[in-house]
Amino acid sequence: MNRKQAGIILTLLALIVCAGILAARVNGQVDDGTGSNLTSLPFTNTDKQTSNTKDYFYESRNDREQQDSQTMQNLKSIIEDKNTSANQKTEAQKELTALTMARDYETRIELSVKGKGFDDALCLIEGNKARVIVKSKDSLNEKQSIQIQESVASVSKIKDVVIEAKQ
Repeated sequence: MNRKQAGIILTLLALIVCAGILAARVNGQVDDGTGSNLTSLPFTNTDKQTSNTKDYFYESRNDREQQDSQTMQNLKSIIEDKNTSANQKTEAQKELTALTMARDYETRIELSVKGKGFDDALCLIEGNKARVIVKSKDSLNEKQSIQIQESVASVSKIKDVVIEAKQ
């Protein structure tokens, strides 16, 4: 893979991340039919737990994006450094490609799980293992767990899936 291909991959990754953020912001605003936006209403005591959960998903995504951006920047600097050996550059490019693909898979899995009727979802891929955290008031039933596992397998071909429900 040459620099041009790496640049194209990184550009596409940036576009995917931007589209995901935009979709989350657009889908996060719900109109209650009175013209006011539910996200702008003041929180009551019963809304605090919901707010904390939404904050959890938002903050987790934000942390993941910051960590991935920093890792990508470090890998890019290794690749672009003239003093780096060819072997190290190759390894850095492989890691960058793997990180880019994992990030794409995570976004696609999250959208797929949300499409199954869950309010929110967070996917974390580490190697050959995926961890999916879904927003659900009740514990997940077997059918829901199978749907999530199928979504992960169809997108990323990962069979080892840990599923958690968070209120």
